[in-house]
Amino acid sequence: MGLVIVLLTAPVHGYDLLPDPLGWLLALTGLRALPGLHRSTLLGLAWLAFAVSCALWVPSVPAHLDDVDPSLTWAADLPQLVTTIVLAHALAQHALVAEDFAARRWLLTARTLLVVVTVLPAIVFGGGLDNLVGATYVAASLALLLLVWLLFAYASRPWAGAQVSPVHR
Repeated sequence: MGLVIVLLTAPVHGYDLLPDPLGWLLALTGLRALPGLHRSTLLGLAWLAFAVSCALWVPSVPAHLDDVDPSLTWAADLPQLVTTIVLAHALAQHALVAEDFAARRWLLTARTLLVVVTVLPAIVFGGGLDNLVGATYVAASLALLLLVWLLFAYASRPWAGAQVSPVHR
């Protein structure tokens, strides 16, 4: 649910009423339930994404970054993007171990799309392709939306950290 808050915006007077820091705190809560070796890496990355999102929540900060150079806003979003990439990868690994191959393929697809939208701004900004900036942001939102959808779709699976009640064992 935390990444839903990160994905959505409800701007009022420049401030987002669905603040990304709140989303990252919820994501951190969910990441604690994730089994396996990737949990500590994901928690560290999510804490970094949380810290950066706190600074970016103040409207003057991203505005100033955009004024200096639009690629700085992209650079500031890197902790969030890397966290989602590692999350998709980690869950794909868990799905592989559980032999849930369809879930693994979807998670690897999401991971690949997230990698593409992570490097795409460097190409767009570096190449002076200003007419593709909007499409880049749309693609990034759609990639994150796919990951959110997959997280909800697979949340009940034990390899994703779902708790099995003693009654259902």
